[in-house]
Amino acid sequence: MSASWGQDFLKGFFGVDSLRDYKHASKVFRTNGYELAPRFKFLYHVSFTVNATNIPQMFGPTGAFTQTDVNNLGLVVKNVQLPQYELAVNTLNQYNRKRLVQTKINYQPVNVTFHDDGSDLVRNLWYNYFSYYYKDPSQAYSGGAGTSGTNGLASNLQAGFDYNGRDIYSNTRNGNDWGFIGESYQNPSSYSNGTDTSGKPPFFRDIRIFGLNQHKFVSYVLINPVITAWNHDQFDYSDSGPMTHQMTIQYETVKYYSGAVGSRAPAGSDQPTDSDVNVKGFADPSRYDTQRSPLARPGSTASVLGQGGLLDTGLGIIEDLQRGGTAGILGAVQKAGTAYGTFRKSDLGGIIREEATGAAKDVIRAGAPGATRAIINKSDSVFFPTPPRK
Repeated sequence: MSASWGQDFLKGFFGVDSLRDYKHASKVFRTNGYELAPRFKFLYHVSFTVNATNIPQMFGPTGAFTQTDVNNLGLVVKNVQLPQYELAVNTLNQYNRKRLVQTKINYQPVNVTFHDDGSDLVRNLWYNYFSYYYKDPSQAYSGGAGTSGTNGLASNLQAGFDYNGRDIYSNTRNGNDWGFIGESYQNPSSYSNGTDTSGKPPFFRDIRIFGLNQHKFVSYVLINPVITAWNHDQFDYSDSGPMTHQMTIQYETVKYYSGAVGSRAPAGSDQPTDSDVNVKGFADPSRYDTQRSPLARPGSTASVLGQGGLLDTGLGIIEDLQRGGTAGILGAVQKAGTAYGTFRKSDLGGIIREEATGAAKDVIRAGAPGATRAIINKSDSVFFPTPPRK
């Protein structure tokens, strides 16, 4: 090797470089379980809570929109805005000194974009909302009973309306009720018992937006949301992208929550069994693959220090044996058998030498000055020569 190589090595080995390694990034973003690492936009889940209890003719097992449909709505959300606020602040003069006085808070509208799915899930959501608050869709076109989305008692159902007839002066016009439905909803069971449900219950109780990160969640709960605009997409020969629907909502207030992902909903709850109880509707086994990857099992990877390697297997066997009982013994036997099948035809000595060499280089790279690391990177064969196979 040239003299310059030796000089560079000595300079890097004994000297202090002005340009250090990037430990600051590791300390900032990896400390305390990545607490300061930024969240990703694509890791989210949306849950819609509809008023199935107070609107039984529309939701539930026999309704036009089942609880399964409600649970699937979060799967077709393409993007969703988080809540935004505008604070009303007045500027006043105090002997020509400017003073700011807050008066109120305004909750800004939120946009939710859905995929236009082939099952008409999103269109059915809008139609049920439309027919719940407005009479227009309940008036059937060209005759027939207007049963879709009609509210109230069955005796109040109206016949279909003839949209094409000239009925300005007709006394036999069937449809006379249009626009917003302001009357209260009457539950047939309670009405027959002499009681009545006063007030029109809201269609949505809340909409929950979950941000997921490192097995944790943060949530924004929009209370009593109301749709203020609904926009269908447009068909276009020049555009090959997917169709969407956009919904704009306003809400009364926002609640903030946070916690851990991973708790399972028990049987008999209002959520699908084995779905996450904190992130409502998330990880439903009917839509999510809950089977663990073989790489996550101890003994399944031909490695010593890596995930699922020999070290993980040994620790797992010890934990199983310490737990005791039939399940613990079977777990230890299973891990030992998996490791045997993985390493049976592997060169264990070669794996150990390779991982030890990599670990040693990582230690020197992390602690040595920059010039020394550069030399090591270029001259691995000098410091870490490849050992003979025998």
